[in-house]
Amino acid sequence: MNLKALVTPALAVALISGSAAFAQGYGAPPPPPPGYGQGPGGWDAPPAEFREFQQRGFHDGVEGARRDFENHRPPNPNNRDEFRHPNVPREMRRDYRDGFRKGYFAAVNHMQGGPGPR
Repeated sequence: MNLKALVTPALAVALISGSAAFAQGYGAPPPPPPGYGQGPGGWDAPPAEFREFQQRGFHDGVEGARRDFENHRPPNPNNRDEFRHPNVPREMRRDYRDGFRKGYFAAVNHMQGGPGPR
């Protein structure tokens, strides 16, 4: 029996198994919590009483919090460019930022398993 014929496949299997375990343990960040991103009418829907730019800010805040969560950044809407420099008319910035802040913290609470928006 040829020892090389047995050692080579065994070594290949060991290397592949070890690299797969390494990639699984250190590769992609963990997925968001269950129920994240439910869509219309869920926790991530802006309140019906919000005006147009508040709704837009709420949606952008949810997305900003999601990106911060995925990139392991501390939750702080003030660190988001779209909060500090919103691409909205000057007279709508207060509404946009109000919605952004509420959407951001609704997402943070949801991802941390807390209560939904109030």
